[in-house]
Amino acid sequence: MPRKFDHTASSTHSVSAVHAAFTSEQYWKDRTEAVGGPNAELTSVTVEGDDPDTRTVRIELKQAIAEDLLPSAITAIRPGDLIINRIESWGSVDARGSAGTFEANVEGAPAGLRGTLTLSSKGNGSTFTTNGAAEVKVPIFGGKIESAVIEQVLQLIDAEHEFTEEWVGKH
Repeated sequence: MPRKFDHTASSTHSVSAVHAAFTSEQYWKDRTEAVGGPNAELTSVTVEGDDPDTRTVRIELKQAIAEDLLPSAITAIRPGDLIINRIESWGSVDARGSAGTFEANVEGAPAGLRGTLTLSSKGNGSTFTTNGAAEVKVPIFGGKIESAVIEQVLQLIDAEHEFTEEWVGKH
């Protein structure tokens, strides 16, 4: 049974400013390089729309979590770095903000994550919310591994949020 997780982070930047970053190919290149992990690779960025608020984006990237950063519960079952194929999509901006989806699958393992992303206004800034679920289809140990995966994902989300705050401030 999938293990659910929720995460919320506040931004000092407006929905439009953060959405403009999310729909910029350069943002994704810079973010992948800065916080993507060892041998991270941005494999596809598709931006559609001319007006900043109506732009949408779909990105695909490959990330890795180094074996030495993984809990023994994971490395006992699957040694080596975890290679993660990830897809993230963001829709256009409307009065509520912007919404997106994500999915990630671990190469060579029955493990994945899926969920929704929300960017909404909060005062002069914005709030970024992730609602998802991790599922590891390994008898007996699946729940323990899901917890470890979620812990790693939340750390990655925090690093990506910090990067976004800085990147938007500079651009």
